[in-house]
Amino acid sequence: MSSPTQTASCTALRLLALFFLLAALLLLRQPLFGQSAPAKPATQTITTAPTRFSVVIEGAPRGTAPDVLLVPGLASSRDVYAAEAKLLTTHYRLHLVQLAGFAGEPAGPNATGPILSAVIEQLHQYIANNHLHPIPVIGHSMGGLLALMLAQAHPEDVSKLLIIDTLPYYGLVFNPAATVDTVRPQALAMHDQFIAMPNDQFAATQPLYTNRMVKDPEGQRQVSASALASDRTVFANAMLEDLSTDLRPQLSAIKTPMTLVYPYETAQGPVEQVTALYTTAYATKPNLQLIRIDDSRHFIMYDQPAAFDKAVQAFLQSKP
Repeated sequence: MSSPTQTASCTALRLLALFFLLAALLLLRQPLFGQSAPAKPATQTITTAPTRFSVVIEGAPRGTAPDVLLVPGLASSRDVYAAEAKLLTTHYRLHLVQLAGFAGEPAGPNATGPILSAVIEQLHQYIANNHLHPIPVIGHSMGGLLALMLAQAHPEDVSKLLIIDTLPYYGLVFNPAATVDTVRPQALAMHDQFIAMPNDQFAATQPLYTNRMVKDPEGQRQVSASALASDRTVFANAMLEDLSTDLRPQLSAIKTPMTLVYPYETAQGPVEQVTALYTTAYATKPNLQLIRIDDSRHFIMYDQPAAFDKAVQAFLQSKP
């Protein structure tokens, strides 16, 4: 039988394999380089662009259907929600976010200084300016962390949360006893080496990264493309902030109803220990429901789209 520590380590391969990849990069000693990501052409119909992120609006006309805010994760495109969006646009008005510097978006002000806190304040302004509050928020990975931070800072903005494979502190994937202070030296080293890695070597690492994060071949292709098109500095800085943010002490004060969707594969170990990683991390969070989706890795929307849609539909139809 696997120990809790072994289970946490195995879960990390599915939950945050990139961190393991970056640990391997510590062996590299390459000169620092500059990188500018190519802009991705917009294919959707309506786009607004605050400075920290852009928003594409799809679905029913304003005022005719409920609004929903969807936030992707680290170095991800809003297109991670594309398949699900097609199933929702008849009955909902979707606000699909993409952070500046990720997946081909110009870095803008995210190129320097703090990112996550600035994004939270602009999300708040976007919700307030468009009279969307309170709005259901769906967030994957780091997008889930942002959703939690928004609910903490501006509870009036969020009616309910759907968090997809997010821990309140990602350092837990290294060690269940991890803290920001114990992880910081490794996180800083990974940050610096990640920025220094040449483009060709970064591209060569993508199969290792994507295969551990996604089972679906098309999902692997899309995740790789988004990572390669992301601004490396924004990517690294956001990752460092993620590893430096522990929301566990604040969870008891976040009263917003929350559904946590998490993946499971038998290779991770006993299902009870995998579930315990999440239940322990969120032990103090009130109004919490957990949904496990089997035979999936971190990008559940690619690996199990039908089960993912079922969870999303149930969440949106539930009463806060």
